[in-house]
Amino acid sequence: MNTNYTSTRDNSVHLSAKQAIKKGFADDKGLFVYPELGQNQLNLNEILKLNYHDIAKTVLAKLLPDFSKEEIDESVEQAYRNSFDSDKITPVVDVDNFHVLELFHGPTSAFKDVGLQLLPQLMKHVLTDDNKVMILTATSGDTGKAALEGFKDLPNMGITVFYPDGGVSKIQKLQMTTTGGSNTRVAAIRGNFDDAQTNVKLIFNDQKLKDQLGDKVSLSSANSINIGRLIPQVVYYFDAYKQLVNNGAIKAGDKVNFTVPTGNFGDVLAGYYAKLLGLPVNKFVVASNENNVLANFFETGVYDRNRPFFQTVAPSMDIQISSNFERLLYYKSGEDTAYIKQLMDDLEDSGKYRVSKDVLKAIQKDFYCGYSTDDEIEAAIRDVYNQNGYLMDPHTAAGYKVMRDYQKLDDTPMILLSTASPYKFVKAVATAVLPEEADSDNVLQTMKDLSTKTKTAIPDNLAKVWELPVRHETVIDKSDMESYVKAQVEEVFYDKDQSSSH
Repeated sequence: MNTNYTSTRDNSVHLSAKQAIKKGFADDKGLFVYPELGQNQLNLNEILKLNYHDIAKTVLAKLLPDFSKEEIDESVEQAYRNSFDSDKITPVVDVDNFHVLELFHGPTSAFKDVGLQLLPQLMKHVLTDDNKVMILTATSGDTGKAALEGFKDLPNMGITVFYPDGGVSKIQKLQMTTTGGSNTRVAAIRGNFDDAQTNVKLIFNDQKLKDQLGDKVSLSSANSINIGRLIPQVVYYFDAYKQLVNNGAIKAGDKVNFTVPTGNFGDVLAGYYAKLLGLPVNKFVVASNENNVLANFFETGVYDRNRPFFQTVAPSMDIQISSNFERLLYYKSGEDTAYIKQLMDDLEDSGKYRVSKDVLKAIQKDFYCGYSTDDEIEAAIRDVYNQNGYLMDPHTAAGYKVMRDYQKLDDTPMILLSTASPYKFVKAVATAVLPEEADSDNVLQTMKDLSTKTKTAIPDNLAKVWELPVRHETVIDKSDMESYVKAQVEEVFYDKDQSSSH
């Protein structure tokens, strides 16, 4: 099997896993992928005997072949030893006739913690003192805080996070703007998430900036475009399956379905990687909100982002350019990098592309896609709470609605990924469950009222964030992002005296 990564847009590119993690994404604007991913599968029966840490070590050893056993072991232990409030890391809970995979038990109460506790630990084994990295991240809400938490105060690393001004929840904003650490920087941009993500990609591909930064400092990403962030997410698909086998819900070898709320397509792509590695999955049910570019694609084979942008109650899915979808197209087109480059050039030139009938058919074989409106999200939160006593955040609720549509066609056992604590989006949740409290501007009080009514605990980090001083208040135009990054590189790496007072 090939042990090098290549680019989705040019198969003559060859990098080790360490180089791919350090770079984040390719000079040709493509994403790093592992060719022939499904040709060497994991032993499912062995996986079923392992705990979460050991499944992680097994998956990482397979997909990051140039990391030593010691480097992987140390990274996994550092990432997961004390940072999650559940021994299982990602526990599965039974609700009605489906199972919920809870991915919000990490330090920032969002699924991004699973990848972003581990990526910085992997990065430590890539960098040296004369080789520093500034992590740049565009966030629609959750990635930002999870990345800040993971990279905070680590040697040879700095992190700069951009989020859309007014486009994240009150709690998400507070989580980011109260972050401590001498190497963390946060700025709101006047624009939406796609503006932030597009400009971060432009900064990565700016050769002049790379020359100015020289050999000592490189730029990399903490978004799921970085394979070091994506690969840890493969683990919880295997672990969820193991939990269902252990509690007798399924037998080893039975097929399951997963429903995944999606914005950037990274979370569900990690599931597809698990399937390629041997996990018995029948179908991935992909859920969008009203920014339903993907749902339209699944019907027509046309990906078209020329459409109105909606701010919804599920802001982490308010995305029209799903970056990781490019990786799926790479595998589903038979790893045809010239074809992928053509599609992505079309997307850049005209805002849309059309795939061939064969590629669309290959995607539909493994994936089903639907979307949920804000009203349907609210109804889902209310119905599941009233009928089952289970509280969902709006993103999980978008998944629930699409899952129910799909279950009319298929009764394979279903696992719904829950991507965030309901307390991160308390206004939307309160509107569904406590309508009389939802109009209050006192978000903390609404959280307490919700907790009292539903008898669910507010995660510690979300309860305490209100007491922390706000440290990052910068708001900039998207055209100023590059000069902001240059200034932060200077301050974090070359001007330590100044940064300690920041």
